Amino acid sequence: MATPDTTSESAPADRSAPRPGSGPVLRLRDVGWTVGGATIVDSVSFDVHDGEFLAFIGPNGAGKTSLFNLVSGINPVSRGSIALDGADITREAAYARARRGLGRTFQTSSLWPGMTVADHVELAAQAAEGGSYRVWRRADGYPRQVADVLARTELAHRAGTPADVLSHGEKRKLELAVLLVGEPRLMLLDEPMAGVSAEEVPALTELIRSLHRDEGRTVLMVEHHMDVLLDLADRLAVMHHGTLLALDRPQAVMDDATVQRAYLGEGL
Repeated sequence: MATPDTTSESAPADRSAPRPGSGPVLRLRDVGWTVGGATIVDSVSFDVHDGEFLAFIGPNGAGKTSLFNLVSGINPVSRGSIALDGADITREAAYARARRGLGRTFQTSSLWPGMTVADHVELAAQAAEGGSYRVWRRADGYPRQVADVLARTELAHRAGTPADVLSHGEKRKLELAVLLVGEPRLMLLDEPMAGVSAEEVPALTELIRSLHRDEGRTVLMVEHHMDVLLDLADRLAVMHHGTLLALDRPQAVMDDATVQRAYLGEGL
């Protein structure tokens, strides 16, 4: 079985290796969440290193999104500890974690239908600047930072378009743009391909790949498209009834007999 590995040596030796003298970007130790006597997340421990892409798989109810909620501060942990860049954030509020550089997207789009693409990104930029947003404006009228993010996410041509008329793939790109304008240290992406048409999946996959490999973003992602995850991930984590069943290189996890037995017929 591919036993979950939480040591610093578990980081991939190439782009995922920690910088000399640096610890993990994210460290979880014995993290658990219990609600009404039911254990939703149970004793999860792992490290994520600078520039690493860690993907999570498992059927519905395995605890993947619940784990993301604990890491991002939406729900409080019942036990254990969470550290971001060596700082204990276990009891910090979600907004405080965001200010430290932890960014998060969700399974369901949370965009404002009446607002344009550029309005969403500019509002996010203002929030990242603490409500006071002062940058040089470009000739097109958008702040430089907003225009740059729209270009990076291939949404510049949709800047003046209301969010409600975007395709699902474009909405996912806009969610990434809103996240990126705050220059997150760590990105948590919860099923970014949900609702996206098959035709739009490759472009969205390439955008996420670029953010990781070209910009060096550290990424944690939950996704049910296994072909996407196997193409992007440095390591693959398997959640099973709230526990971390396996954590290893993608092929090692997929070849693991215990993983195969646990999920036979469950659509991994």
